[in-house]
Amino acid sequence: MATRGIESLRKRRDRAAELKPILADRYPDLTVSLDWGTPLELLVATILSAQCTDERVNRVTPALFERYPDAEAFANADRDELEGLVRSTGFYRNKARNIQGMAQRVVAEHGGRVPEAMDELVELPGVARKTANVVLSNAFGLREGVVVDTHVKRVAGRLGLTAETDPVRVERDLMQVLDPEDWHSFPWRMILHGRQRCAARKPDCAGCEIRSLCPSADRL
Repeated sequence: MATRGIESLRKRRDRAAELKPILADRYPDLTVSLDWGTPLELLVATILSAQCTDERVNRVTPALFERYPDAEAFANADRDELEGLVRSTGFYRNKARNIQGMAQRVVAEHGGRVPEAMDELVELPGVARKTANVVLSNAFGLREGVVVDTHVKRVAGRLGLTAETDPVRVERDLMQVLDPEDWHSFPWRMILHGRQRCAARKPDCAGCEIRSLCPSADRL
């Protein structure tokens, strides 16, 4: 749960600065856990990862990307076949519809290439700011915002970096707390920390490397 109230921006920035080297030492690898080779593949894999583990997505995408090697192939896919290939990721009808709709827009409006701008990405079916930030930061090296998933929202709240629960507002707070050069690395390390230490139900506070900096540690 998030801490009550909110501290001053200066205190939150100072805490983030103290957390940064500890998290960097604990989680040095910034490689995204989804398997991909092109911006389109990363975009498709990120859409599939909604409410699904990355491991499951990585088992699905090799056959998917072999069957549909580019945006035009996805755009012209047989919907039933596409649904069958992504079925095991859950919510497969919505995901297949979004992937095909995204690909059709990419072909029609962007010449078959995934756009490199936030405002254009979020206009695509199935793409909100989280997905757009994943693609921009990992595929294009652009820092236009902060990835906020369930782990980031939970860990940032427990660390007192935000008192918000809406992902857009959490992102806004983190963009104020973090320096732009940390907009990619810090949230990714919060994701890893959320997976490995700061679980939703039973966080490992006793073994946590950042316990002394966490205002929620004694209340979880």
